[in-house]
Amino acid sequence: MTRTMLPTLPGIRVVVTGGGSGLGAAIVDAVLEAGGTPFVLDRDVRNVAGAKAIEVDVADRAAVTAAVAQAAEALGGLDAVVTAAGIDRCGKLEDVAADEWEKVIFVNLLGTVSAVRAALPFLKSSRGRVVTVASTLAKRALPEASAYCASKFGVLGFSQALAAETAGEIGVTTLIPGGMKTRFFDDRAEQYKPRDDSRLNDPANVAQAVLFALSQPAGCEIRELLICHAQEDSWP
Repeated sequence: MTRTMLPTLPGIRVVVTGGGSGLGAAIVDAVLEAGGTPFVLDRDVRNVAGAKAIEVDVADRAAVTAAVAQAAEALGGLDAVVTAAGIDRCGKLEDVAADEWEKVIFVNLLGTVSAVRAALPFLKSSRGRVVTVASTLAKRALPEASAYCASKFGVLGFSQALAAETAGEIGVTTLIPGGMKTRFFDDRAEQYKPRDDSRLNDPANVAQAVLFALSQPAGCEIRELLICHAQEDSWP
């Protein structure tokens, strides 16, 4: 994709959960380059540059609600929310501590729901859009990934129901990315790391897909957008 083909979104106000690193950070950079104003919600905002940020754990519903309201006040409203915050805990069900397993659900699924719920009044006012971040593992389950698959299957179902519920009021897109070259895999045991990172996508490419979804004309919605490396092996 050449620079002249990239979407421009001057003035768009976007909350990005998980915007401090990985895909979220790439989305922040893409929004800035497109002329928009991102606002980051993340547990670690030390490396956020060029955007306002609030340190918040998306698993804390009350904190997320307050942070989204603060972001909307600072920006004078919201045009979009992208829920890029996510974690994983690999292993067989009996080997992953219950608290750790449930934390994946709290962050990936309930964190998505909390951010969207908090943003909904502002998005309805602006006729804005939601982009939820699922995964190719919302389409295909793998062993020793039950927490992650459960959370991402949940994100997909939530997003489809939300799109039906809010049709004509806001836009809802589910982003379904394959593996990306981020630090997401860093804290995994070796057997759970990608064997060939040449098959991981550049998060900057995925961020451009998010802009594509956000740049659709009124009345046109991309409901699902699957994007992956040409040699992605977690899809189909």
